[in-house]
Amino acid sequence: MPTFSSRKFRPSSPSIPLSLQHRLAAAYRSRMHRHPFLLFGLPFILTMVAGSFFLTPATALRYERHDRKVKQLSKTEELGLKSKEGKGGRGWDINEEYYRLAAKDLDDWENKRVKRLKGEHDGIL
Repeated sequence: MPTFSSRKFRPSSPSIPLSLQHRLAAAYRSRMHRHPFLLFGLPFILTMVAGSFFLTPATALRYERHDRKVKQLSKTEELGLKSKEGKGGRGWDINEEYYRLAAKDLDDWENKRVKRLKGEHDGIL
């Protein structure tokens, strides 16, 4: 005789009447086998969709707070220069800067060693 029987234990007469919660759970489990998508899949999908709609404003608020902290600068503000329309400072134009750099002679240069600090190895063998 096997140690554990393969049959499910079912008491002959329930001594304790089933509560409403137990009856509802038993009815749900029995219907779950017949309609698994309707009773499990559909509520799960609806929960995911509703959660995304409820979390959208929260994530938008998060990114708005981050944008307030980080201010995006224009090119002239990054370089610390004022535009030609603004008063004071040197007027800056990308085309002028390009032509100024293009006019430099980049082929005629000399490699110069940087003077080392006292006690620092200079790399000369």
